[in-house]
Amino acid sequence: MHASRLTPPRAYALRLAPALIITALLAACGKGQPQDGGGGMPPPMVTYEAVSIRDIPIDFEYPGQTNGSREVEIRARVTGIVDKRLFEEGSQVKAGQTLFRLDPAPLAAAAAAADANVTTAEARLKQAEREFTRLKPLIEAKAISQQEFDTAASALDIARAGLKAAQAQSKSTGIDLGYTDVRAPITGVVGRALKVEGSLANAQGDSLLATMAQTDPMDVNFALSESDRGRVQGEVANGTLKLPESGYAVRLKSSDGHWLKETGKLNFSDYKADANTGAFASRAQFANPRGELSPGQFVRVVLSGAKRPNSIAVPQRAVLDDANGKFVYVVGAGKDGKPAAVPAPVVVGDWVRLGADEPNGWLIKKGLKAGDKVIVDGMARIFYPYQPVSPLTAEEAAKAAQQPPAGAPAAKS
Repeated sequence: MHASRLTPPRAYALRLAPALIITALLAACGKGQPQDGGGGMPPPMVTYEAVSIRDIPIDFEYPGQTNGSREVEIRARVTGIVDKRLFEEGSQVKAGQTLFRLDPAPLAAAAAAADANVTTAEARLKQAEREFTRLKPLIEAKAISQQEFDTAASALDIARAGLKAAQAQSKSTGIDLGYTDVRAPITGVVGRALKVEGSLANAQGDSLLATMAQTDPMDVNFALSESDRGRVQGEVANGTLKLPESGYAVRLKSSDGHWLKETGKLNFSDYKADANTGAFASRAQFANPRGELSPGQFVRVVLSGAKRPNSIAVPQRAVLDDANGKFVYVVGAGKDGKPAAVPAPVVVGDWVRLGADEPNGWLIKKGLKAGDKVIVDGMARIFYPYQPVSPLTAEEAAKAAQQPPAGAPAAKS
């Protein structure tokens, strides 16, 4: 049946039905909304903090990498065959501990030959001394020629020099023999062995046997970009940033966000930028008695102690986003003069630490003033701007949370 064949009253009723349904739905929805001065739902409770102007601590965080405070190569100082490896790879060793032993036989033979040369040189020296002693009174009596006496004196000098040369050679071969025991130059952790038993260690070429590092203390290298360095210097100059007089307190955060208990010390900051990266190299040193750090780890270096003087900060959870940017809700007055959630656009700066109980906060550059009551909890119960609210301080909210809900039976004593 076509609509054009309906009688006019019936067609009018069909056209009117959707409008009546919508009106009924709107009326039903209107019954649940709070009415001004009526008996609707009470305003939701929210928690606020009063804004205060104070010096705000600020941290600077940079990526870094750990390195042993001393990293050395273990090399053979004489040529020889590796006879034994005397350490566990990856273990802690002490300075002076023998790590490798080279075959000492060839150098022991050379040392013995050098000792024999010393004995021969000593005998020649004694012979030259006796000859010189015999000829000395004869030259005084002019019983021999001057040339004969000079020859004896020269032989004595040559014998003395020969003994010194033999002694030096003996000492050198003794040193070389001692080098067959390859010892750790520092206390630290030794890496994997780069040569196994039976390999040739060539002092003039392929001499690297292992590497090791001192891991207590541990160095952490990081870099400040040119822009960061310039920004900090500019903020210090205009008074918006105050650096610590006694230097930064340096803390370390592992890749999983774990804080180390030890506080480090900034011990190097380069005066010039790297030619390739344009960054300024820096280094901090940390005690590492428990071996929490290993060389080569990627970590986060946190420099603490700087402050933003006369600044405002709020908890990060209080800052919300909309299409126009960031804003907070402050406790203001609604149209009826009662407390309401009033949106306040803000311009944020750095992330800051507000304290142990509130580690994360936003520095507010613009949008708030001292005394503003910023809503920090209960924002999920605010559905539209200027909604009536029941504001409480943190202490008042804690007391309210301890009170039994209305209509609940009293606790029996």
